Amino acid sequence: STAVNQGLNIIRLASFIAIIGAGQTLVIISGSEGIDLSAGSVVTVGALMTYMFIDGNNHLILPVLLMVLLMGAIVGLINGLGIMYLKISPFVMTLGMSGVVHGALILWTKGYYDGEVAPIMTNIIARDLIWGIPGMIFVLILIGVAITVVLNRTRFGKQLFAIGVNRRTARLSGVRISRMVILTYVLAGALAGFSGFLLVGYTQNAGPNLGYQYLFPSIIAVAIGGTQMSGGKGSYFGTFSGAILIQLITSQLTTMQLPQALQQIIFGSLLLGILVIYGRNKGLRQ
Repeated sequence: STAVNQGLNIIRLASFIAIIGAGQTLVIISGSEGIDLSAGSVVTVGALMTYMFIDGNNHLILPVLLMVLLMGAIVGLINGLGIMYLKISPFVMTLGMSGVVHGALILWTKGYYDGEVAPIMTNIIARDLIWGIPGMIFVLILIGVAITVVLNRTRFGKQLFAIGVNRRTARLSGVRISRMVILTYVLAGALAGFSGFLLVGYTQNAGPNLGYQYLFPSIIAVAIGGTQMSGGKGSYFGTFSGAILIQLITSQLTTMQLPQALQQIIFGSLLLGILVIYGRNKGLRQ
């Protein structure tokens, strides 16, 4: 039925926000003003690498996917090292990295990119896989289950919440803070790269600005999904629900034929509003 198809399509489109949001969720839970503003650039580079290197060859999917994940992980590693060892604030560090990655992208492509998506990717990501359900939704479920298990059932998850609540206490109870934070940014980077890979499979194209439209929505999805902006509390199910809400708003704005730039202004304002409320709460907590 039409309603079911519309619902599935909303979830399919929300899944890109939700997968980038998975990395943001981990980083924000880790506390200490954790945030990843380099995600937009990493998504874009992941998408362009996928598009240009696979160039229509099915047998290159896995090697290129590994390369994209590695690229995202390396950006995350640099973010984590800068934050923990150079004591740069996450906001400044990841914003700076976003500029570096974007600059490297322009140097690499010189504004020219040519490629093609592999047929298998189109079949799995862009089309309906089984019983009329888009393949993208299965990918989302797999990631959702993995992140939820990591957060709720593993030592990594327990330690992540612990450092989000209070780093000093966590350190005293034997958590290796630097290693934890760096690993969290590495995971966030890899997830952003993976989102770029998936996005190309869905849009069949790549461009120099593909990932940026997902940056604000991914952070807002985490915030409205109930993850505490100061860290120590949150869930991936919340982020996923937030992503669906954001997608519903986006679809509504698109139906009203609002230009992309205006949508960015709306999401930027929404994010500012959330951060103002967070700032107020933080003042009260202290």
